Amino acid sequence: MPLMSLPILDKVLTPATPTPAAAPSLVPASVWTTLFGPPRLAADELRGLQELARVRSLCSGACAFKRGDPADTLVAVLEGAVGLGTHASGSAAAPAMPGQGGQFQLERAIHGPQWLDNSSAWLEKGRTQDAQALMPARLLELPVSGVRVLLNRHPVMSERLLQCLAQSVQNLTGAAHDLMAKDAQKRLATWLLQRSPASGEEVALRERKRELAAQLAITPETLSRLLRQLMSAGLIEVRGYSIKLLNLAALQSLAQG
Repeated sequence: MPLMSLPILDKVLTPATPTPAAAPSLVPASVWTTLFGPPRLAADELRGLQELARVRSLCSGACAFKRGDPADTLVAVLEGAVGLGTHASGSAAAPAMPGQGGQFQLERAIHGPQWLDNSSAWLEKGRTQDAQALMPARLLELPVSGVRVLLNRHPVMSERLLQCLAQSVQNLTGAAHDLMAKDAQKRLATWLLQRSPASGEEVALRERKRELAAQLAITPETLSRLLRQLMSAGLIEVRGYSIKLLNLAALQSLAQG
């Protein structure tokens, strides 16, 4: 019997376009706060970051960087989404468009504003993964040499950046543990709970089906089957571009069992 498709997961939830400020800067202060964490950075700290910032645009399917490329910048996604993974050919010289063929093996999708790679430059080694735009995207690049000077000038920023790096490590450690210790159904339940901590709340879907499946290390077909099972059990309800959690206790039991 053919699997029932879930068309809402094959599309991307387009976030609302932010209202531009009267005198827009290169990167809005709110984005810097998202990247470095609250509270809002001081005026001189923001000024230093704006002076370092380089922004570039990518079309869908374009290469952001290749595994092994020299890493001399901290990179963040400002808008859109960029996938981290591996090109099957070992090179991103001619990347396939998202959804066309299996040349690019997606592992994680990074939606802006969020760090794409804020660690490689500090190690003075090459990039460890390939990165490809999953949709039109804008990237922020900060030369690590300039960031070092800025952190020496503003030591408080060093602690904030360390906290960002620590959070990234913790997230990756948790994901690795789930992959080894939980089956696909438990991983999906955990993913839903992490994004909607209260029963009755809705989880907004920003990922395409294949992006979410890649994060959970399953196929899109398996993801569709698992979602159908959760719907049939009365644990979730799919509404447009969101998933509503109907039974938090049952999902918690499933995730932990």
